[in-house]
Amino acid sequence: MLKCIAIDDEPFALELIKEFAKQVPELQLMQTFDDAISGGEFLRQNQIDLLFIDINMPDITGIELVRSLQQKPMTIFTTAYKKFAFDGFELDAIDYLLKPIDFERFKKAATKAIEFHAYKTSKKDLLGESLFVRSEYKMIKIELNDIDYIEGLEDYIKIHLTNGRPILTLMTLKAVLEKLPADKFKRIHRSYIVPVNKVKSILNKKITLASGVELGISDTYVSFINEWMNMPR
Repeated sequence: MLKCIAIDDEPFALELIKEFAKQVPELQLMQTFDDAISGGEFLRQNQIDLLFIDINMPDITGIELVRSLQQKPMTIFTTAYKKFAFDGFELDAIDYLLKPIDFERFKKAATKAIEFHAYKTSKKDLLGESLFVRSEYKMIKIELNDIDYIEGLEDYIKIHLTNGRPILTLMTLKAVLEKLPADKFKRIHRSYIVPVNKVKSILNKKITLASGVELGISDTYVSFINEWMNMPR
């Protein structure tokens, strides 16, 4: 169960979060605060897993408060202004809820926090096989089975999906490879990682994926050819 608090200067917004939190069994809403100063003091003295906080408050903004914390909980920002989402990107927000908040959108954000907490604490039985990355100012969960291949672009990677548009995230290929199961994903080039089970054929140092995409194998990773040939089918 995630210990949570909510900070918002609008009483109605706090009541709404309180009611919504009651409907998500994995959330334990410890307390609510209608000003950022009191909420900040509570956060500095107590260990909290998840924070719901309004961005635009009169005394100190939600962005400023979270930035000031040494130990930052997972954070879901709430705001009536979509333009503020970019300001919180550096703070690794789990999600952003645009007011007025409806329950389904609240539940979706809460579920993302619950799953990311399980991911961080290695409770794989709660997750199945997934990868979490930050993209478009929020946390995104990617099922490993949905990955067609991963492409390196200097400091970024582009995760190409079997269905859906690619996801771009600030990460290196080396870093993402460390997060993936070593027996299921292999690097074949300085610019590519592929899921082994989606390699359909290899010819002349080129692989063809089940999706029809062709990728080259560099000399550094040519050992993948023999490895793939000897894998059980």
